[in-house]
Amino acid sequence: MASLGGGHGLYQTLLAARQTDAEAISAIVTVADDGGSSGRLRRELEIIPPGDLRMALAALSSDSDTGQLWAQTLQHRFKGNGAMAGHAVGNLLIAGLSDVLGDFQDALDAVAELTESAGRVVPSVSQPLDIEAEVAGLDDDPRIMRSVRGQVAVASTVGQVRRVRILPEKPEANPVALAALRDADMITLGPGSWFSSVLPHVLVPQIVEAITSSDALRIVVLNLSAEPGETHGFSAERHLHVLAQHAPSLRVDKVIVDGSALPNSSERAFVQRAASVLGATAVFRDVCQVDDDGRPLNKHCPDKLAQVFNELYAEYRAERA
Repeated sequence: MASLGGGHGLYQTLLAARQTDAEAISAIVTVADDGGSSGRLRRELEIIPPGDLRMALAALSSDSDTGQLWAQTLQHRFKGNGAMAGHAVGNLLIAGLSDVLGDFQDALDAVAELTESAGRVVPSVSQPLDIEAEVAGLDDDPRIMRSVRGQVAVASTVGQVRRVRILPEKPEANPVALAALRDADMITLGPGSWFSSVLPHVLVPQIVEAITSSDALRIVVLNLSAEPGETHGFSAERHLHVLAQHAPSLRVDKVIVDGSALPNSSERAFVQRAASVLGATAVFRDVCQVDDDGRPLNKHCPDKLAQVFNELYAEYRAERA
């Protein structure tokens, strides 16, 4: 199983992946972060930003006492006001091991050994990327488009993001990521910050080609709702239209949509039509996590998502038998 994404969305997907019958899990992680601890290390050490990779390693950490101790340690952030304030221990560990071992992937694999990882974490490309967005609504005239550059700036813009690109454009995909996609019998894309965590993957031509040409079950996991900033006001249908706009040749099989967010049959029909542009069928299931009082939280429930993954994979295997 290969899961593409970044940040908190990928974290939830990986927790779900661990509960499936997958024999091997590969987390393919976007590398455009330029904020916080990751951004500082990226600028100072000229390395791939480690933050989203660290989160993926934490999600895949073993349930053993040792694995969970390392997971907690990776996520721990230093407090205070000094030079170390805000740095995550895992980011520093990845950066340090990369320096010692002389290879960034070797550093990630070394951390995976410490955490007794349930899978492998790999960057989508082998160099840091920048995100640049065309944004409307930053001027009095809504027709004027402005360029906003940087993952943090794009994610927090008060305007409406119309389109994004990555710099450098059309980079070479990480060969390790391509190998993981070739070997996978299930590929997932999303959820996550749509413009800054999900779309950067499909702006790498070799990744789109690897997904589209794969015989694996290919799944897009749609966000539960629009996010403040980059996707403010987006419907589920619009998320899919934007994905197709940025990657016209991308083809997938299923789109998982939280059914509780779209109880209306007419809304579901619109989403189904948008999914068909990608060659997919929309599947409406309850995948939202709730608190102890049954109130929905804006994140996917790993247990529910794993169940849907298993159901869809069983159907996929039966159709191919």
